[in-house]
Amino acid sequence: MAIVHALALPLALLAVACLPAVVAALICADELVDRCAGWFADRRDSRRSRRAMDRLDRTFEVDVLTRQVDPTQLDRVAHPAIERIAADLRRLGDQRRSVAGRSRLWQDAVLEAYDDRLRLASRCLGVAEHLGDLDGVDREIERVRVEGELQAAGLVLASPQPGPRQGGG
Repeated sequence: MAIVHALALPLALLAVACLPAVVAALICADELVDRCAGWFADRRDSRRSRRAMDRLDRTFEVDVLTRQVDPTQLDRVAHPAIERIAADLRRLGDQRRSVAGRSRLWQDAVLEAYDDRLRLASRCLGVAEHLGDLDGVDREIERVRVEGELQAAGLVLASPQPGPRQGGG
């Protein structure tokens, strides 16, 4: 009987000390269950799509060589991100507008680089352009048109100009 009394006190203290952890586990259990259920659902969906692809392959008799093609490789593009292209266009646009004191060769190089980035941005956003086919005033008009189309597609071409601060003070 003395052993039972000797064990009762430490067990009672342990139960009181572990009570907050048990309550926290009960509170967080729903999140843990949701995560596990989501993981199992993702696995199930992945298996279903893999089985559907296998059925399609068997139906259309796709040979073994094409099964080994990684579909993620097909989505890769050989151009920089549109954010990088937009930053280059803003930088080159600023350089193109500030031609004072620059040589004609430098101005032509900047203009050619600007047109190249305009062509690249047009391809990325699906805007038709004919900059390579034109020259002179026609090319300048086409450049303005393409800039307008790209801006209408959501590309920001103008650099933010520092101006007087509004409000706040």
